[in-house]
Amino acid sequence: MSGGARDRGRSVTSRVLAILDAFDARHPRLTLSEIAARSGMALTTVHRLVGELEEWQALRRTADGCYHIGIRLWELGQLAPDSLQAVAHPWLQELYGSTGENVHLAIRDGVEVLYVDRLFGKRAVPIVSRTGGRLPMHCTGVGKALLAFEPGWFVTSFLSRPLERFTPHTVTEPGRLSRELTQIRARGYALTHEEMTLGSCSAAAPIIADGVPVAAVGIVVSSRRVRELPRLVEPLLAATDGIARAYQAAIAPAARPRQERRD
Repeated sequence: MSGGARDRGRSVTSRVLAILDAFDARHPRLTLSEIAARSGMALTTVHRLVGELEEWQALRRTADGCYHIGIRLWELGQLAPDSLQAVAHPWLQELYGSTGENVHLAIRDGVEVLYVDRLFGKRAVPIVSRTGGRLPMHCTGVGKALLAFEPGWFVTSFLSRPLERFTPHTVTEPGRLSRELTQIRARGYALTHEEMTLGSCSAAAPIIADGVPVAAVGIVVSSRRVRELPRLVEPLLAATDGIARAYQAAIAPAARPRQERRD
């Protein structure tokens, strides 16, 4: 099939969005050929549209011929309203200051967790999470903390899906994971040990606002210090409780119905 026939019927907007959607946490840098393959469009079409996106600084071309997301998209992203991140950040700073460990904030997006904030230091254990990145729910502390407090129908649907095993310690058996989620709901926090990556373990707790898990906060440490996780639970829960109260106070004015004037 020719390039024109392959792209026929797609609007310019859909083509541009397909190009941008080709980039993700696992593919932050792509060649033109890779963009064409991942977007499903002809190379000639991709070449023309990428040139326009580069000129607008939505994409940037490096010396080796690869492309990555440009500064203009970052600027636009900063305009997205996110009261949760703004409210949570001071609490994350305080939690990081008191523990010195990796601290991150994540929300659920579909069947994955999306990391929206992260604090770390030079001595903290390297981790795979990154701001703007996504990871599975079943093998991350923040993912389990959120999943445990989702409605029953969602948990049932999630457990019916094939669960990928990332390490020998990843829990992929639905029955075992279900029992673990019950324990998490009972105690209010999740613990993981080398389930996403070898060498790291975590503690995480949900941020509950009006009975809904809106996000989760996690602390990640080296597996060599797994015995220290219990002492991190208290400051973790203090942070999530504080964020929940502050977030509910922040959204209350917007949610409060306007009273009708009576003259």
